[in-house]
Amino acid sequence: MCYGDVMSERLTEEELNSIRRRVVELKMEHRDLDAAIDHLVESGTFEELRIKRMKRRKLQLKDDIARLENTLIPDILA
Repeated sequence: MCYGDVMSERLTEEELNSIRRRVVELKMEHRDLDAAIDHLVESGTFEELRIKRMKRRKLQLKDDIARLENTLIPDILA
């Protein structure tokens, strides 16, 4: 399902709940990545390329979360 251009008032309750669940999943993955990055850095055995990839994934997750959350906000400026 493409969530990008769909206004929340056109989504069914089931679709809205699906988006909410996905946001929770993405936030958990984002938090887990943050903890993993911290652990790698603190252990002193971090690999620069691996951390860069993890940080890039974190940014992608943040963008995905924002995009999905925006679909949940009603378009009141119609």
